[in-house]
Amino acid sequence: MDRKFRIGIIGCGGMGGGHAIAIQSGTGNAVWKADGVTVPGYDSPMTTNIGEMTELAGIVDIDPAREEWARARGMYVYPDYDALLSDETADAVLIATPNDCHKEEAIRAMRAGKHVLCEKPVMMSSEELLEVMEVSRETGKVFYPRQNREWDEDFLIIRKIYEEKLLGETFEIQCRIMGSRGIPGDWRGIRKHGGGMMLDWGVHVIDRIAAMVPEKIIRVFCSMKNITNTECEDNVTIHLTFESGLTVLLEVDTCHFVNLPLWTLYADHGSAVIENWKLDGKMVRLRSWEDKDTAPILAGAGLTKTMAPRQNNSVEELPLPRFDFDRNTLYRNFINTCLGKEEQIVTQEHALRVMRVMEACFESAEKGTVIPFE
Repeated sequence: MDRKFRIGIIGCGGMGGGHAIAIQSGTGNAVWKADGVTVPGYDSPMTTNIGEMTELAGIVDIDPAREEWARARGMYVYPDYDALLSDETADAVLIATPNDCHKEEAIRAMRAGKHVLCEKPVMMSSEELLEVMEVSRETGKVFYPRQNREWDEDFLIIRKIYEEKLLGETFEIQCRIMGSRGIPGDWRGIRKHGGGMMLDWGVHVIDRIAAMVPEKIIRVFCSMKNITNTECEDNVTIHLTFESGLTVLLEVDTCHFVNLPLWTLYADHGSAVIENWKLDGKMVRLRSWEDKDTAPILAGAGLTKTMAPRQNNSVEELPLPRFDFDRNTLYRNFINTCLGKEEQIVTQEHALRVMRVMEACFESAEKGTVIPFE
């Protein structure tokens, strides 16, 4: 290709605006900026400058205020989606609209000859995703699910501990995404637009576990609560059981004013904790199981040896592994997949499996039962 890969964006709200500035600046995820907010901390020297590969073709939005926001930053504003799809210089469309719009917009883009990078959740249902996958096959155009949190460092840390068995065989993993502000006051709180925490954050926590654990999920149990929003679930708890017996607890909560750790991992020779997004935490590794005897401790009304803490000579405390990596891997892989230079990392089939887990969660919460899976 003798020119830069050009991406047009439909939907220029918080997420779409962030994408627009990221592509326009060439920094991608290096510094996320939208609506005057800058979030630093993504300045790894390994991060690809995607400005060398791509450029922003323009944006589409139905809100005049967002159109003005884009124009003020020197971005081209298409009069409507048809105009973007008719632009022969635009190679791809990035979809950042409400969830219920994704299917139609993706199909129209691919049939207009554009590749598609679609925000999560890619569709409202697995049935919709199967239709989009068929159009992708028919047209030969890439449909790429933007499930980007597989590149968050907290996940990479847990994945390394799990895959390399740094603490032995893992038997339980817990991940909690906790906040206290309820559902955002926009379409994310409206059911018909695909609102609710399952499709907002549940997709992320399920995506990462499904990407990490190479096993069948045999059982799904889920409960949902409506605390701050009567229409959409704002608190979700998911229990997954894998074929090896590994259990995973995932929580997404929006009315918790005291947070539990972001991640905990329990293995037969140690445990790990990541307390928060700042990656405070540690590993505690067992030196020997032979420390059988200890002085009892007072536990409420009685004494216990079973729950007494281990002596320092039988365990060692270690720092969490850390990473320096290309935080623009997904952008780069999307572009190179479209150009036929790389294989797609986040596949349509993976997104379909994640969608089906979410559907099993909805069924479990509605029926109050465990759902057999895979």
